[in-house]
Amino acid sequence: MTYHAKIIAGGKISLPAELRRALNLKDGDTIVLDHDGVSFTGMSYAAKIRRIQSLFAPFKTPGVLASDELIAERRAEAARESAGE
Repeated sequence: MTYHAKIIAGGKISLPAELRRALNLKDGDTIVLDHDGVSFTGMSYAAKIRRIQSLFAPFKTPGVLASDELIAERRAEAARESAGE
């Protein structure tokens, strides 16, 4: 579906109510705009996060937090550095 929005003073864009409802956008929500040099696309911040998470999902190890893996790697690296000094 195509929507029209108007840019008003200060570069603000007023999104049509139907579009805000369709995207479940509320006052104060953040949207992310991507620009390709000619046009832009927009989505809610939450939708952008979900999209990024889906891109990284194939690399996820079930039952393991990436933060725990990172901490373990850093501790091992620090131990190696301490042993080498």
